[in-house]
Amino acid sequence: MTLSLDLDGVLAASPQIDPVFLHTPLRRAAALDDALGCRLLGKDETDNPIGSFKGRGTEWFVATALNSGEAIVSASAGNFGQGLARAATRRGHACTVFAAQTANPAKLEAMRALGAEVRLAGVDFDAAKSAARQYAEEHRLRFVEDGAEPAIAQGAATIALELLAEAAPEVVLVPLGNGALLEGIGSVLRARAPSVEIVAVVAAGAPSMKLSLEAGRAIETAHADTIADGIAVRVPIASRLPQLRRCCDRIVAVSEAQLLDAMRLIQRHLGMVVEPAGAAGVAGILAEPARHAGRLVATVLCGKNIHPSLRDRLIP
Repeated sequence: MTLSLDLDGVLAASPQIDPVFLHTPLRRAAALDDALGCRLLGKDETDNPIGSFKGRGTEWFVATALNSGEAIVSASAGNFGQGLARAATRRGHACTVFAAQTANPAKLEAMRALGAEVRLAGVDFDAAKSAARQYAEEHRLRFVEDGAEPAIAQGAATIALELLAEAAPEVVLVPLGNGALLEGIGSVLRARAPSVEIVAVVAAGAPSMKLSLEAGRAIETAHADTIADGIAVRVPIASRLPQLRRCCDRIVAVSEAQLLDAMRLIQRHLGMVVEPAGAAGVAGILAEPARHAGRLVATVLCGKNIHPSLRDRLIP
């Protein structure tokens, strides 16, 4: 199988990534295994300055893909913007991030605190991305699209290198938004552990990526209605679809109830608060319990930046 992600770049990424994002722990609990009917390894990407895995890719991207002092523009639901703002401003790059008018206010404030100029535009992430792209063109600035930059996927791929150094999972479930996480992890697993089953997880209310990968062409949806803002995609990046399809065996859609149940299980048994996208892998197990029964399953607990309105719903 031919993979387009440069694995030499993955190996080179770790020394350029702030160590606060690396060598994250695997969380597990016997009670959680009993509740899920499988043996779960949760790669905890939450205990860092931005509360998500995004710092891996943004660190490597900013360190290698920008000219000195180059200003950048991007769009984010919040986690990518935090990672980009931190990596860019620490290296002398001005960073403007567009976000939806409906974006998580906690994530907006965090992006500002990390040095980003935050502009609100549109009713959802993809509308904000369109505005960001237009702004970058008008001002002749570098537009950075999460999911489209190889260095961002390479940074995310370091998660898989660490996972394989500690464990030999039979299945890996990967939350799927614009695709950098899946491309990174999937490329490493295909090269280093080809027998591992890779399952991409989307929210049922945001099915664009599932529809697109299964159809082999980009399919936009009118809405992306889910509490999982980190995977709320309605306009796929068409150029990355062939690679993403090679990086997974199948795609599962999870309900809002399954996302909430997964968040509650993680909090109850691992003592962690994760945002809905961070619980998507566990929700994928809940959606298909028979497929995972008795197996060693890994997933990425990829973010903890929960919307304030969800905190009261997490524990009824």
